[in-house]
Amino acid sequence: MRRHEEEGKPGRLVFSEPKNASRRTVDLPQRALVALKRQLEEKLAAGGSYEDSGLVFATAKGTPLDAQNMVNRYFKPLLRRAGLPDIRWHDLRHSCFTLLLSRGVHPKFVQHLAGHASIQLTLDRYSHWMPTMGKHTASAMDEALDEADRKDAPSDEKGALER
Repeated sequence: MRRHEEEGKPGRLVFSEPKNASRRTVDLPQRALVALKRQLEEKLAAGGSYEDSGLVFATAKGTPLDAQNMVNRYFKPLLRRAGLPDIRWHDLRHSCFTLLLSRGVHPKFVQHLAGHASIQLTLDRYSHWMPTMGKHTASAMDEALDEADRKDAPSDEKGALER
């Protein structure tokens, strides 16, 4: 969706395809599913007064949200209350993908989620060295070596003495 200026209709919202016309299917976390179910219940309760335009993010009446209004009324105050720096709305995308990669989500999935054609773009843009990476890597090595030790361990006591 984008704001489109037409003669006699300034600032009219026009629904259009995404810039690269790609569509992605993603699995949603449980809390998102709960929120969507609650939203559906609210829509149904509103009855005929709800303008269903097929939007996930809409006003209580179903009409499109004004992005700048959302940022000024809700997003910026939320950042201040949380003691976070003043970031742009779009920075949430960067934060999301960076956090997913730092939590060990496979880069190929993050690439898909971001809609990037190249995994190199995803990794260059969103993977940063973080202090926890060294600890995570050391733990992964310990786990791999422990697993290898268990596989190589002899099955009886006599074999253990001969080794």
